[in-house]
Amino acid sequence: MEQLRETLKGHHLRTTTCREDVLSTFINRKNALSHGDLEGALGENYDRVTIYRTLKTFLEKGIIHKVLDDEGLRYALCSHQCSEEKHHHDHIHFKCNACGKTNCLENLRIPNVALPSGYVPESFNLLIQGTCPECLAN
Repeated sequence: MEQLRETLKGHHLRTTTCREDVLSTFINRKNALSHGDLEGALGENYDRVTIYRTLKTFLEKGIIHKVLDDEGLRYALCSHQCSEEKHHHDHIHFKCNACGKTNCLENLRIPNVALPSGYVPESFNLLIQGTCPECLAN
């Protein structure tokens, strides 16, 4: 619980029960989550709008980042290097076709892409699909 409060405080956020619960869900699940995943995990404790606002705030403060996969938008915890001013999420994401989980592969960077003149990149998203080690072992 103290880690949750320190994370929120470190990102200049007031501690609320909803923020603690959403952050705890990300930490415990260890994979990217959709808004619907969070609604399911948090039951009827918070309404849809409250969860949405919490996700928006976490995005703005550098606690989570967006992950696009074949099912839509998900969110994943940022590494410790992210802040409100600078997100460092130029890594690859992996979606398991067996279990459906999408994970960040923090140590694998998206390769440089030489864009045509006049194009200025602002964000990158690379999704690899296959089978994760846990599903391969089963």
